[in-house]
Amino acid sequence: MKAVGGTIYERLEEIGVVPVVKLEDTGKAADLAGALREGGLNAVEITFRAQGADGVIRQIVKEFPDMLVGAGTVLTCAQADAAIGAGAKFLVAPGLNPKVAKRSAEAGVPFIPGVSSGSEIEAAMELGLGHVKFFPAEQAGGLAYIKAVSAPYSGMRFMPTGGISEKNLAEYLSFDKVFACGGSWMVAPELIERERWEDVAALCRAASDKMLGFELAHIGINCADENAADAVAAGFAGAFGFAKKPGGGSIFAGSGIEVMKSKGLGEHGHIAVKTNSVLRALYALKNKGFEADAGTAKYDGGKIKAVYLKASFGGFAVHLLQK
Repeated sequence: MKAVGGTIYERLEEIGVVPVVKLEDTGKAADLAGALREGGLNAVEITFRAQGADGVIRQIVKEFPDMLVGAGTVLTCAQADAAIGAGAKFLVAPGLNPKVAKRSAEAGVPFIPGVSSGSEIEAAMELGLGHVKFFPAEQAGGLAYIKAVSAPYSGMRFMPTGGISEKNLAEYLSFDKVFACGGSWMVAPELIERERWEDVAALCRAASDKMLGFELAHIGINCADENAADAVAAGFAGAFGFAKKPGGGSIFAGSGIEVMKSKGLGEHGHIAVKTNSVLRALYALKNKGFEADAGTAKYDGGKIKAVYLKASFGGFAVHLLQK
């Protein structure tokens, strides 16, 4: 199970959404970062489109050392140096400047350049880069374009930015070649100017909820043996017409009730919750104090698809399932 605290790219993938912020006032930096974290997004890209971006980065790094703080719109080596000196953990640009790529590589700081064509992707590959920003995402062809170019450039992974919103976020993140998305709808300039931090936190929370897409999958009921399980499933079938579907270790009554043939995890049984991404769900839940039971994890092609939490709710264990 991939652990929190891996490479910068792994951490960006776990977080999923990177708020892109233009901010000059260092006095608002800590409040902004606090609102992002409260909303469940522990990352931020501070763009050098604003004067004093390095000061803002430095302030957030000081106040929240565990936050993943990056610098955006890094166009020159001087800006790269300023960002790195301020503590930026990654650099992002709207285009691909080989000099900036070299400078960031020398400093050991990941550089995510902007691309929008096959030629630019190849230039990034030539520089040894495997992660790029697809920009401007919606205007340059959107997810359909990313899926198309992912065939010939199968090793490249993308961070779409530009036109990303709560409405299309989950669709972009559903494609496995997209490791994260950048967006600014939750950090609109007027919200920052008026210091509406509660609104920023609420928009971040909504984005996180949309990204994770939690839904109840089914409820599992523990029984002592197969006969007891069959009797319970038959009861649901007789009362509500839920079709019995026998399986190896359980019997389903319809699609929402799983009756276990033996006592599984949880005093009474388990509750299965579906999510768009088990990986991102585990990161979000860990930040809320809920740990995964690593020994229960199941994988598909190297990606985690199911796992139980260590916590239980009302005598029921909780099981995360990949949609």
